[in-house]
Amino acid sequence: MIDAPGQLLRRHGLHARHSWGQNFLHAIEVHDAIVRASGARPGMRVVEIGAGLGTLTDRLLTTGAEVWAIERDRDLCTVLRAELGDRPNFVLHEADAVRFDYASATTGQSVPPAIVGNLPYQLTGPLLFKLLDHHAITGPWVVMVQKEVADRLCSPPGSREYGGVTAVLSRVRAISRVCAASRGCFLPPPRVDSTVIRLDPRVQVRGEVRDDEGYRLLVRAAFQQRRKVLSNALTSLDSRDAALRWCIAAGIDPNIRPERLGPEEFAALQRAREAEAELTRGDDGAGAP
Repeated sequence: MIDAPGQLLRRHGLHARHSWGQNFLHAIEVHDAIVRASGARPGMRVVEIGAGLGTLTDRLLTTGAEVWAIERDRDLCTVLRAELGDRPNFVLHEADAVRFDYASATTGQSVPPAIVGNLPYQLTGPLLFKLLDHHAITGPWVVMVQKEVADRLCSPPGSREYGGVTAVLSRVRAISRVCAASRGCFLPPPRVDSTVIRLDPRVQVRGEVRDDEGYRLLVRAAFQQRRKVLSNALTSLDSRDAALRWCIAAGIDPNIRPERLGPEEFAALQRAREAEAELTRGDDGAGAP
């Protein structure tokens, strides 16, 4: 078993980089909860975002799973090679997790890979949306996020915490809490508490749309002006008259607040928007030779 973070840092003459938001998890019970939730086992590939000093990596490797460890810090990559490089099921990718090609992890795999990791607080949104681009080809995501982010992601429509990220992610993923991780679980301790969540692919998405990116843009537009009623909030996409038409076609009150709508309602709005755009394209082409 690999040593604790403090021992590893001292042995390799390193310290946490505050500018990169490095806080190393040392709580064994949280490590074990993440491993269990990931379902890691022989014959499975697990992609770990931000492997750090390898304490979680080590426990994932003991399950027999092949672990792809993504780490961009060169000093930490040196630690990972020294401590885990002799494990046959360990693969290190010295790369930026936001730019990593997650689709490559599915090559030669009959079981969809799982994603695990302690997401840097400042990169949580970009990483989740990067993963969302591959939601159909990955298994569960078991990630640690700031507690406030977890509260938002697990909140239902109409609640105070509910927002655009939740409306986008919960359309295609079922989101649940795995365990809490207080600031004392880390070295050095951060200023906030964390929560491990699991995001599982839905068998059936909550609202079909043809254009996933268009759905995201619509939701983002709605929540950028969440104090306004829906028809006014959507004017960044088109005119208010257009927004009213979408609401009427979707059977949604145009005077409702955006936070009252679930993924199904936003999907209905997006379908109305898509249908109008298709009709417009058809009208533009009418009479063409």
